[in-house]
Amino acid sequence: MHGVWLQDIESLEAISQDEVARNLFLRMAALQRAGRTSNFLHELADDPEVDDETKGSLAEIAQDADFLLALEEYLLRTQHVH
Repeated sequence: MHGVWLQDIESLEAISQDEVARNLFLRMAALQRAGRTSNFLHELADDPEVDDETKGSLAEIAQDADFLLALEEYLLRTQHVH
């Protein structure tokens, strides 16, 4: 149990250290809270500059409200959000 929890914290911290990823995930969290995830998913699907594997991963994360809100809370509590 602790191994999974520690792995989750390590993932959150890795995202917090990457400014581009952090900003992307925070935007996805805001869209999730606003109920506008479908808009993001449509734009993502139509973006020719993003490969299919990345699209799939981002779509999965964008629909995971628990993860996005936990990440947002982690970033706020660890002051990685300005």
